[in-house]
Amino acid sequence: GQEKEIKKPSDHRVTMGFVTLSNFDAVEQAMRSAHSARHYWDAAGAEKRAQLLEKTAQLLELNRTELVALCIKEAGKTLRDSIAELREAVDFCYYYAQQARRDFASPKIMPSVTGETNRLHLHGRGIFACISPWNFPLAIFTGQVAAALAAGNTVLAKPSSQTPIIAYRVIRIFHKAGVPLDVLHLLPGDGKTIGNKIICDPRMAGVV
Repeated sequence: GQEKEIKKPSDHRVTMGFVTLSNFDAVEQAMRSAHSARHYWDAAGAEKRAQLLEKTAQLLELNRTELVALCIKEAGKTLRDSIAELREAVDFCYYYAQQARRDFASPKIMPSVTGETNRLHLHGRGIFACISPWNFPLAIFTGQVAAALAAGNTVLAKPSSQTPIIAYRVIRIFHKAGVPLDVLHLLPGDGKTIGNKIICDPRMAGVV
C-alpha cells in the first residue's frame, strides 16, 4: 500500500517514522491466513494461550522505556499518563490470561435435572477485528487483542491511523512472546476504507 510519514504531534518538524498503509489485497491475505488458523488456535487450549499472554505482559514491562517514549512522542501523552497506560496494558494481559484459564480450560457443569448432565464448553468464534481509538493507543489496543486471543479467536488488528507505530511495536511483542504470525495480523489504514473492508467481510466473527 501507500507509504505515510508519521509526524510528532507536538512538533511536525520531527518525523517519528513511516507506515505502509494496508490495501485491499493485504486485508484479503490476512483474512485468509487468520481464517485458516482459527481452528488450530482454538484447539491450542486455554493454558497455552494464557501462558503466551503472560509472556507478552513480561515483554511489555521489559520494553517499558521504549513504549512510554512512543506514547509521549507519537500520541502526545504526558509522562504520567504514558506510564499509567503501560501499566494498564500489562494488567490486561494478566487479567485475560486468568479469564482464559477460568472460562476456557474446562467445561462448566450446568444446572440440570436428576439423571442428566449438561456441560458448557466455550470456544473461539473465529476471526475478530480489533479496532482501537487514538486516545489509548497502547492500553486499549493491547487489551482488545489480548481478550480476543485469550478466547481462542484469531485477530486482525486495525489501530488508529494516528498511532500505528505504537501498535506495530505491541504486535511485534505479541509475536515475540509466541503468538503465531498467522493468528495475529496488523492492518494499519484508514477507518472508512480498511476498517469497513475488514468488518464487512462475511468471514468476520466479531468486532472489538
